[in-house]
Amino acid sequence: MDNKERMKIPRQKMPEQDPKERGKNFDEVPYGYDIDLALTEAARCIQCKKPGCVAGCPVEIDIPGFIKLITEGEFVAAARKIKEDNALPAVCGRVCPQEDQCEAGCVLGKKGEPVAIGRLERFAADYERTHGKVALPEIPPATGKRVAVVGSGPAGLTVAGELRLLGHDVTIYEALHKPGGVLVYGVPEFRLPKDIVQAEVDYIQELGVKIEMDTVVGKLVSVDNLLEVYDAVFIGSGAGLPMFMDIEGENLNGIYSANEYLTRSNLMKAYRFPEYDTPVAVGKRVAVVGGGNVAMDSARTALRLGAEKVFVIYRRSRAEMPARKEEIHHAEEEGIEIDLLTNPIRYIGDENGWVKKVECIQMELGEPDDSGRRRPVPIEGSEFQIEVDIVVVAIGNGPNPLIPDTTPNLKTKRWGNIEADEETGQTSRGGVFAGGDIVTGSATVILAMGAGKKAARAINAYLMGESDSGETDGKS
Repeated sequence: MDNKERMKIPRQKMPEQDPKERGKNFDEVPYGYDIDLALTEAARCIQCKKPGCVAGCPVEIDIPGFIKLITEGEFVAAARKIKEDNALPAVCGRVCPQEDQCEAGCVLGKKGEPVAIGRLERFAADYERTHGKVALPEIPPATGKRVAVVGSGPAGLTVAGELRLLGHDVTIYEALHKPGGVLVYGVPEFRLPKDIVQAEVDYIQELGVKIEMDTVVGKLVSVDNLLEVYDAVFIGSGAGLPMFMDIEGENLNGIYSANEYLTRSNLMKAYRFPEYDTPVAVGKRVAVVGGGNVAMDSARTALRLGAEKVFVIYRRSRAEMPARKEEIHHAEEEGIEIDLLTNPIRYIGDENGWVKKVECIQMELGEPDDSGRRRPVPIEGSEFQIEVDIVVVAIGNGPNPLIPDTTPNLKTKRWGNIEADEETGQTSRGGVFAGGDIVTGSATVILAMGAGKKAARAINAYLMGESDSGETDGKS
């Protein structure tokens, strides 16, 4: 088959649950490719000599390499090719914003639809796991160096796996009772099944990485305590501090942060109450404030918990919504209403202190702001009210201040994020590195993994004496 013939093959759709059915359950929405679909989709790749897809991947996966192996029917080898650069392929194949990263650089996308790289990544990873073909790479002799990693989310797991493959002794400290960070408490089961996360965490542990659960660094043990035992510390504690709008009535009963709402459902299994004993209030009319993936996750969770009507309230237009188009599409298919150019200005409660209405104002777009997006401007006199009994505020998260507050001379930025070198993760403290959402603010899984990978290289160089102390300023 020549390239012209390959480019005539249409992008293969991924089978998925019917929208009417999936709104009633928490089962994963897309079923994934079968072998025939994967072979057909992989055949679309024209194996570019200078692949733009690799340049768009934060962890630099050999994308043409693994896709070629799929075309040859070498599915297990394809999975192992991915794992040379990415220890979490089944996770990334499901939740990475491929359309803005690897697929954005695909030549086929210039005149048509790009190769479905993420779906093929998911296929290879799932095939290896479900066929019992997961194998461990050879670990080099121990270096005698010890590294502590704070947080078991995407950045922490990546840096831990990379350093273990270099022969270092690595221990992850996780505050919660399950590893995975935002992958287990933030992303719903219908988008990322937790057994998939656990399988990839198991792989990291089988490499020899140790994980200490229920350990809050900054409370039970400090970064300085860790430095007494370990040769280096990586901080990947994420962004877990919810933001609110600071408007009237925001402390009424029935108003959740998305962080709490999703944690109760995803990590605490509220949707299986009373089998699990951490419930969440189930409303008939639920409003979700925000326009990102977390807002979509919250809205779709509310629907599955039993809401009769779910509104997403977003202050800008659809073009500015930060959520993946696929997630917006899925939400609308399931019947969720998206109220654009709308912003809450106050909440109204009943005599028992429960929210019963949200008052909104219509917006129009003005000049671009610091983010490059057009600034939303209220339209005077356009106020209106929506009846609700639950509100979920999903307007972003900030960094938890616990570690910066308890680590002397650890520099932070304006909003409390840790200041770290973009290429190395080096902080202002010698031997202390950081990456992921605690540095950048809420971002994507793959960007956090990319930061973890860069930090692992820098930590290895530091441990092996190939770079200086790593100190940039203010070592205590």
